[in-house]
Amino acid sequence: MNKLLLYLLFIIGSITFSLAQNFEKEYNAIESKVINWRREIHQNPELSNREFNTAEKIAKHLTSLGIEVQTGVAHTGVVGILKGKKAGKVIALRADIDALPVFERNDLPFKSTVTTEYKGEKVPVMHACGHDTHTAILMGVAEILSKHTDKINGTIKFIFQPAEEGPPEGEEGGALLMVKQGVLKNPDVDAIFGLHINSQTPVGVIRYKSGGIMAAAQKFIINVKGKQSHGARPWSGVDPILISAKIIDGLQTIISREVELTNEAAVITVGKITSGVRFNIIPESAEMIGTIRTLDYDMKTLINTRMQEMVPTIAKAYGGEATIEISDATDITYNDPDLVTQMLPTLNKVAGENNVQTQKAVTGAEDFSYFQKEVPGFFLLFRRNDPRKQSIISPSYARFYYR
Repeated sequence: MNKLLLYLLFIIGSITFSLAQNFEKEYNAIESKVINWRREIHQNPELSNREFNTAEKIAKHLTSLGIEVQTGVAHTGVVGILKGKKAGKVIALRADIDALPVFERNDLPFKSTVTTEYKGEKVPVMHACGHDTHTAILMGVAEILSKHTDKINGTIKFIFQPAEEGPPEGEEGGALLMVKQGVLKNPDVDAIFGLHINSQTPVGVIRYKSGGIMAAAQKFIINVKGKQSHGARPWSGVDPILISAKIIDGLQTIISREVELTNEAAVITVGKITSGVRFNIIPESAEMIGTIRTLDYDMKTLINTRMQEMVPTIAKAYGGEATIEISDATDITYNDPDLVTQMLPTLNKVAGENNVQTQKAVTGAEDFSYFQKEVPGFFLLFRRNDPRKQSIISPSYARFYYR
């Protein structure tokens, strides 16, 4: 964990921080504290827009450090503002704080046994996506930097963001709401940094990609209208299930035949189909719900346009009707190329050139993208190393790693 604190401080350092001395003793001294924070947060997870106790813990810690604190940002978000003694840029560091409705399958002493209500049902809650680690790390970085304001050229904003996994239905939240409420203003942020633990990355390695590193995620809903009939007399009706199958086939040809996949990856997935009530009745309607993943804005526009053209046309060809609605969940997590170029010498110096590696884009999604849409940003992947080797990974971990 201390290496990651070092990486973050050096990222800040290359823009705002005068690294005139070696802080190795401070990293080592705070390491156990950061581990304990992470485990406490892990043991007490809270769902999106309901991170009340987590936010209180963060705010209390930042206040104790003499950092200016704003609470209630985007419902439960916390923002700390640390002003240096000298003029300079404004740098933001972001950590996400929410957990997921996932059951934790292990016997660790700090495992989560929390349950709560989600969509009208009682569900278990777990930090299955590493946000507990992100939060604890940023709390540690804030503590170290608060002791050295005389060496900070400018201002640092610590953004503890709720609802990265998406707000509850009918609510706003996450990075998009934080941006709307002005989290990048007063003082205006010049650049923002984020990170994510990654179980596929070796310990001590930092991975990055210039440009689109994680995909824009969109949700689509397709409603197909046919004509009900007996299953023994399909010619007397219009089968919405058959039409749905043809639409699914058609959507996949957008990816396989129309999108230039040598530029960037793209995905269209139908994750849910609902139709019918009985084995021998052709139903009147069908609904399909799915996701679109893109890493290039032009490709995103092309795919959206072709889906909107194709869906009603295919349905009409088979005697039915269909509508499609597409909504954004996250934007492209886009690492500003100039900022990446500026940061690489520092990362190489701290981690070693062999430990700073490029990687292919990830078709998972991150709402850190909404910050990057407003200001230059750099999002990194790394492997957490708990020196006591007590992993929090469960069988559900990989499934919920990203949106």
